[in-house]
Amino acid sequence: METPPETESLPPPRAASRPGDLVVARPEGLYCPPGDFYIDPWRPVDRAVITHGHSDHARWGHNHYLAHEQGEGILRARLGADITLQTLPYGQAIEHHGVRISLHPAGHVLGSAQVRLEHGGQVWVASGDYKTEPDGTCTPFEPVRCDCFITESTFGLPIYRWPTQPELFAQIDDWWRRNAEEGRASVLLGYAFGKAQRMLHGVDASIGPIVVHGAVEPLNAVYRAAGVPLPPTLRVTDPGVDAAMLRRALVVAPPSAQGTPWMRRFGANASDAFASGWMLLRGTRRRRGVDRGFVMSDHADWPGLHNAIAATGAERVMVTHGSVAVMVRWLRENGLDAQAFATEYGDEDIADAPEAADKPAAQAPPPVDSPQAALGPDAAEAPATHDEQGDQAQGPAAP
Repeated sequence: METPPETESLPPPRAASRPGDLVVARPEGLYCPPGDFYIDPWRPVDRAVITHGHSDHARWGHNHYLAHEQGEGILRARLGADITLQTLPYGQAIEHHGVRISLHPAGHVLGSAQVRLEHGGQVWVASGDYKTEPDGTCTPFEPVRCDCFITESTFGLPIYRWPTQPELFAQIDDWWRRNAEEGRASVLLGYAFGKAQRMLHGVDASIGPIVVHGAVEPLNAVYRAAGVPLPPTLRVTDPGVDAAMLRRALVVAPPSAQGTPWMRRFGANASDAFASGWMLLRGTRRRRGVDRGFVMSDHADWPGLHNAIAATGAERVMVTHGSVAVMVRWLRENGLDAQAFATEYGDEDIADAPEAADKPAAQAPPPVDSPQAALGPDAAEAPATHDEQGDQAQGPAAP
């Protein structure tokens, strides 16, 4: 099929609700009228179905949360241990006001889910964020047949095509191994929830010791508790961690650590790298000012998006965020009824996207993987930046 141009010249057609629609756009978020609940709302509501724990999707202040059981640890750590949270395993359905609700694997991060809604002879699926290639740290994406599919489009341009898992980690391992042989620490920057654990799971831990930032280790604990195998990790403050060890180490840290005093522990000759889907763009690599860029995203690439949409069998598609105009145009030219839902969702690496370089971060309380959250002596040294604005979404409001 013919691919669209890599520019968005016209705004996409906005979705106008139709009688009987199972999901409509409201100021609070995506709303299910017959069920009287929201999916990933960005303003406080009574009942919210949450697709995953990144806080552009999981916000504080709802009275009742429904999410996948593997996301419970993340949600309670980020939103409060006392939130009213109901969990479900994948595939188990419940009914609410006559709407049959079930959660299905999205392959994005631990506990991420697509939301299937069935009511009045219709089936709709809201994907949240998703990735189609399995990575070993969360249940792989499963397409769900439906009449209408609500899809993200974070990387919805033809240029975005990810390397395979083996290709990606061969590159990272080669870089780390070469640095270790030269006596240089390898500092790998990536988002603290999801991406950091994916990096840890995929690297060859026999190359050397692995050190993690204080913002990463609490999230590692959640993954380990869920049964995800991660190699042993250390903090720089742990006994036995000395300069000689650090010269062979892989150091996994959030982007906010870049340029902070915490980084000085690894020496002036440390090699740094950034892992993000945006690293496919050379201009972004230059702007980050790192030695290497590794193309790694927890979102579907261009082929993945289209394969996922086709696998649903949906004739109607709603596109929520990212390269919306291009995706809507491409889908319409290929015979689908496609429109756009305006949302407040973003990518966890959105500050690295070229068009977002100067956008301010949303105001929010410190998330659990923010350095301000006092997660340890090494965490306190790295001030938060809008590199993680996708997880600094909304502040508390009493439930």
